[in-house]
Amino acid sequence: MVFTAQEMARLMPDASQLESDEPEMESSLHYIQLALLVACLEWQWRGRNDFFIGANLTVYYSQQQLRNRDFRGPDFFLIASTEKRPRRSWVVWEEDGKYPDIIIELLSSFTARVDRNAKKILYQNRFRTPEYFWFDPEDLEFSGFRLIGQEYQAIVANEFGRLWSEVLELYLGIHDRKLRYFTPDGELVATPEEAALQAQERVERLANQLRALGIEPE
Repeated sequence: MVFTAQEMARLMPDASQLESDEPEMESSLHYIQLALLVACLEWQWRGRNDFFIGANLTVYYSQQQLRNRDFRGPDFFLIASTEKRPRRSWVVWEEDGKYPDIIIELLSSFTARVDRNAKKILYQNRFRTPEYFWFDPEDLEFSGFRLIGQEYQAIVANEFGRLWSEVLELYLGIHDRKLRYFTPDGELVATPEEAALQAQERVERLANQLRALGIEPE
């Protein structure tokens, strides 16, 4: 039986009762990688207020899931065209029936089998998430899939080994052993710290150019 978002909302508990119930990240590598994905996209989209990023946050979507405590919180997920505000978890029936538009799982020896199989099937068949990626911060395994019709199809890498995300309108690829975003032109999407350093370097270059012309910058 299929319920509308409104029918589901009447049947399900209030979202304020539902805290995220996800385990800790597997290692410091996983934590650093997750923080990097969040920080870079938040910075790249700093002028926007129409998205939500979930980081190791539970997605609640059915009564059976609640009964079985079968929580499937992606490591990273993004919802487009929604209000950007803090949430304790993502509760589908409180969010107009919206599921993640893109999911990234960080593989580990403990989670890889589930991420490659059970979660992939769930995201494909139940969530209908348009794009699903996984990345292993330890051995750098990296794959991506796009929902074509009813099934995920592998995304073909470009000549640099990067995978295009239609949802983000950015490439995903490995840089310095980390999964990073790249612009359509191939430029690395900076962290806020990297952006600040780049800005300082531009100021210093300009100052040096002025001094070369005999002008002392103020």
